Amino acid sequence: MSAVASDLTATTGFVVADNSGRFVGRVECPMYGTRANIPDALSVRGGRFSRHRRLVPANTIANIDVRSRVVALRVARDSIRRFL
Repeated sequence: MSAVASDLTATTGFVVADNSGRFVGRVECPMYGTRANIPDALSVRGGRFSRHRRLVPANTIANIDVRSRVVALRVARDSIRRFL
């Protein structure tokens, strides 16, 4: 899982899709928690005018495609926590 965690720092602006390919939002920024230099999650904003964000933990990420700038998740969109 460390390969995915190291790539989280360069994912700002990527599109996030759930396990069925539905749009979740765009990565706003990586979020740091347990360690200072390694992000634990991504802050994902649902839309341009949306105030709510979703917290996408690193362990829910299935794949990060740098060419198409898409972060694919292993879970459904409804199982991702929202925060303000």
